Amino acid sequence: MREGFSYQERRRRRMRGWAAARMQATLWALVCAAGTCPAMAQTGPQNAPLRFTLKQAVAASLQKSRELSLARLQYETSREQAGLRRAEFLPNLYTGSGVAYTSGFPLLAGGGAPALFSLSYNQQLFDLPSRGEVHAEEQKAEQQRLSIDAVRDGVIERTVSAYLEVSKVRRQLELMRRERESAQKIQDYMRERMQAGYELPIEVTKAQLTAAQVERRLVQLEDQEDTATDQLRFLLGLEPDQPIEVVPEDIPKAADETINNLVEEALRNNSEVKQAESERAISEARLKGERGGYWPTIGLIGQYNLLAKFNNYDQFFNKFQRNNFIAGIDIKIPIFASRTGASVAFARADLTAATMQVENKRAQISLDVRHKARGAREMDMGREVARLELELAQQNLEVLQSQYQQGRASIRDLEAGQLDENEKWLAFLDADFARQQAQLDLLRTTGQLAQVFQ
Repeated sequence: MREGFSYQERRRRRMRGWAAARMQATLWALVCAAGTCPAMAQTGPQNAPLRFTLKQAVAASLQKSRELSLARLQYETSREQAGLRRAEFLPNLYTGSGVAYTSGFPLLAGGGAPALFSLSYNQQLFDLPSRGEVHAEEQKAEQQRLSIDAVRDGVIERTVSAYLEVSKVRRQLELMRRERESAQKIQDYMRERMQAGYELPIEVTKAQLTAAQVERRLVQLEDQEDTATDQLRFLLGLEPDQPIEVVPEDIPKAADETINNLVEEALRNNSEVKQAESERAISEARLKGERGGYWPTIGLIGQYNLLAKFNNYDQFFNKFQRNNFIAGIDIKIPIFASRTGASVAFARADLTAATMQVENKRAQISLDVRHKARGAREMDMGREVARLELELAQQNLEVLQSQYQQGRASIRDLEAGQLDENEKWLAFLDADFARQQAQLDLLRTTGQLAQVFQ
């Protein structure tokens, strides 16, 4: 029994040892998978491409934009500055104390008798020039808020443009790679026929030239793809080596297709027009305030002083009173103020210039909208022509395929038809991108970018 017990005990120990070894190996594998082995854990997710739709890309760029964050900070600064000017019409209470030596009549540097404790109050009630400056600062803050919308539209436009360019160039790269294969097949075919004595060397040189031209176009498209992708990564706030995927999309047209409606929409929503109108409102507020300089200013004042008993007031006054208080209204009436007349003249001239600037800006925006609307229409027609040319090339390729199967066309004719179809595809993608760019520019001019892409 003792030998049997020791055998079973050794067997149980061996089983526990094997179980412990398996447990350690399992834990080590879990630790490596969780991040202890960073080279193994980060390889997959870091290199995985991020997929964005157009609206997702716009939302990400608006969230990451430093320009937009700076514009918001500048707006907050303008609001605080307006609040600083507004504080002149709010209550202001001050207190203080100090020690000073006087010789002769007891006076302070600013006038009045030395006090052990002083409490003063002032508040501006009626001051039209200062009130005009307050309205001007508030309008400046509103102007800064409008600049946020302008910066936002700029970020949206750059993001959408980069997104569409990446999508277009990547599709063109796929076509060019297929075109390179077709050009190589034609080149091999022509070389075989030349060796067999059916073609002249000049035909081989032509095929080589076509292949070289395709290769050059492919290199150019690869450079364009890298540049556009880098720009899109920067706008999205991604790392320089982060792969991204885009979805081919088409941007919507402007809400109103008639030119008159587009002009009205632009005059209501265009940020440049709004900023010009805000500048005119600032000039109006300043002129109104400067004209108020001919009117009196009214303010509340109050002061309490606690005088010290050990001062020599009894040598200069018949009666000493330790607690002193004054409260009332301070009124200043201008009799002759040269500065007011000059300020009014300057504000009037500034308002005239601002009003003219608004009229010029509205006329310029109206002209731009009409021009860009016609340009977008031309781009639509250009895209339609490119689409029909592509459809014709596709139908021609189908005919060549049928003739090749019947033995009435050579592989050279078939591959040439394939090359022609690829070229028409490239032209169609360029025309479609130009149409989208024109539509994007029109949306920004009419102030519809935010409502379309947000």
